[in-house]
Amino acid sequence: MAGRPFVFLDRDGTLIEDVGYGHRLEDYQPIPGVTEALARLRDAGFGLAIVTNQAGIGRGFFSRADYDRFHGRLLDDLAAAGLHIEATYMCPHAPDEDCTCRKPHPANLLAARDELGADLAASWMIGDHAKDIEFAHNGGCQSVLVLTGHGQEEAPRLGSLRPAAILPDLPAAVAHILASATSVK
Repeated sequence: MAGRPFVFLDRDGTLIEDVGYGHRLEDYQPIPGVTEALARLRDAGFGLAIVTNQAGIGRGFFSRADYDRFHGRLLDDLAAAGLHIEATYMCPHAPDEDCTCRKPHPANLLAARDELGADLAASWMIGDHAKDIEFAHNGGCQSVLVLTGHGQEEAPRLGSLRPAAILPDLPAAVAHILASATSVK
């Protein structure tokens, strides 16, 4: 049986405002239009998962409990809007730790394939960093770079990486995915 297509979502700068190592509830701010865009993906039959690097934990800027509280707020808000995030894959390591769970290493995409039944070839990654695009490439997904968060400064850093599109925000990325994807239901 073939797997199911997913949209993998970067968190900071894609779903919520990137305030730099966000972990305090007072810094939590969803990006406008995200909930409605995710509902369109859900209604089209895509699974939803978040993949996020949280180097602030590894660097000692905040604790895992701080992350859990902050991330829990996002998940609660999405659930209140009828949105189910099937999994969150979080790397707590600092970049110099060279772990395999940190984007752009594809380990978390491979885990989603095995744990969630994600069809990576039919799946997408949306993020605001070149490493999100490289992550998708390394795992066999299509990708969209959004210009929210760090997207404006990251777009010139793509080099030979070629996302399917570079778009202003998550709602525009979702519209592109839905226009590009064949029926997933």
